Amino acid sequence: MTTGVDTRALETRVKRMYELVATEPGAGFHFELGREVAVRAGYDPAVLDAVPAPAVESFAGVGYLFDLAALAPGETVVDLGSGWGMDAFCAAALTGPSGHVIGVDFTPAQPAKARRLAAESGATTLEFVDAHIEHLPLADGSADCVISNGVINLCPNKEAVFAEAARVLRPGVADIVSEPPLPESVVGNAAARDRHRDAGASYGVRSVSVLATKPRR
Repeated sequence: MTTGVDTRALETRVKRMYELVATEPGAGFHFELGREVAVRAGYDPAVLDAVPAPAVESFAGVGYLFDLAALAPGETVVDLGSGWGMDAFCAAALTGPSGHVIGVDFTPAQPAKARRLAAESGATTLEFVDAHIEHLPLADGSADCVISNGVINLCPNKEAVFAEAARVLRPGVADIVSEPPLPESVVGNAAARDRHRDAGASYGVRSVSVLATKPRR
């Protein structure tokens, strides 16, 4: 798929920026970070209290997705672009000791930090892997739900991301729901935005800001 984007340069910029988020969350960025942002987006402060503080400190999501995901105990969840893991930790709390949450991120510093936080907190149902979300190292039909919080906007080949999300979901007709897209100034020009919308349409995606998808029951 031709996107007109220098994907190598984009990946380098994204990697550099989010490595800085992972190591220096107080450095100052063009987007907001942290607990206040999460609470404003709709996260329950009591739930955030149970998440390791460094993971909350580096939260850079754009919305609240767990009302869309409607997770249940025992489910397997894949978090695309998991960063330091705040959403993954929240998903682990919702899916319980019989659940399994897999965070996927291509910026080495972030999953490394998330793995350390999980080990320190005794979160045994969490797993963080280094990989691109367009090429998930997961088996077909291995997940009950796929979530993503703002990260798909940074990926030039969104169609590949949607296809991978559909592939790893367990058999069934998937409901893919999402909240309103980010402003044009964030996701790019109008032509690019239209391509992204078209790419997701065949998978039932209405936007790419906050994604939660799971098969219909």
